[in-house]
Amino acid sequence: MTASYISDRNKEEPVLDQSPAIDATAFKTVLGRFCSGVTVITALDEDEPLGFACQSFASLSIDPPLVSFFPARSSSTWPRIREIGKFCVNILADDQAEVCRQLGRPGPDKFAGVEWAPSGNGSPLLAGAMASIDCELYDEADGGDHTIVIGRVTCLNEHSEAKPLLFYRAAFGRLEHP
Repeated sequence: MTASYISDRNKEEPVLDQSPAIDATAFKTVLGRFCSGVTVITALDEDEPLGFACQSFASLSIDPPLVSFFPARSSSTWPRIREIGKFCVNILADDQAEVCRQLGRPGPDKFAGVEWAPSGNGSPLLAGAMASIDCELYDEADGGDHTIVIGRVTCLNEHSEAKPLLFYRAAFGRLEHP
């Protein structure tokens, strides 16, 4: 990519050259080379547990303590969690691929057979999760076909020394070395 310059109020600013449309398959293939951990974002709506699998998660800020994740605009779960205003980020262990698949699918009864207990803020804390991060909704921004969600961390805990569940090239993987 080359940088080109435009004039705005007599001030030159670098602007990335606009490429032709990016092929969606190529986009997914290339970005699939980036390995990520896997989380499940959960909340409790009265007595009903809500959640969705999310590999697009990152720490954002230490001061204030913020994390971010990026649910698809097509998610039917995120709008419900947004209304609640608090949630738990469950960081999955390498033996939780099936839990991730179950909570990653659309439809009712996603939590059937999934063990959980209330986290500090009352959201579902999944049994076997390596760590959990309780948050309050801090901000949201447009992210194209996704929403950029920022959560303010209110509590965090390590639960085990298990290895993380990883996602790489459209498949789950495991860390081979400690």
